[in-house]
Amino acid sequence: MNRTLIAVLVFVAWSAAMFGAGWAWRGDRAEGAEAQQQASTSVAVVEQVNQTRATERTQADKLAAIGVKHEEDRAAAPAVADAVVADVRAGDLRLRDGWAGCETQRLSDAAAATVERDAAAERRADFAGAVVRAGRDADDQLRACQAVIAADRAGSG
Repeated sequence: MNRTLIAVLVFVAWSAAMFGAGWAWRGDRAEGAEAQQQASTSVAVVEQVNQTRATERTQADKLAAIGVKHEEDRAAAPAVADAVVADVRAGDLRLRDGWAGCETQRLSDAAAATVERDAAAERRADFAGAVVRAGRDADDQLRACQAVIAADRAGSG
């Protein structure tokens, strides 16, 4: 064969090999770029998930603190009601006349016996303690609900 033909064939084979190598290299670079993009996207997702979890943990801690405070208030409520009853009985706290008459409206003071008036006074003191406890329980519940709403709005805002 002649030398020129062999040189042309070698040149064509060499060109085909270089074209194939370039094509493969380009494909590898494209796959590398795609892998890099996926990795950066995954890192961003992980950061967002971690931030969301941190926010949720903070919210859970706030709500847990509100729950603990509410349970402490509920545990303290009977002592407050008992203190009101003791103060009314000791005379340190006086009830308004509207409350003083609520248990004895049907009995006139002139007709009521001393024993009945003493029993009415005891019932008024117990009633005052129950009313104070109900009011405190309602206030504590409302305060806890408002704290939960405020914590939720602060966390989602």
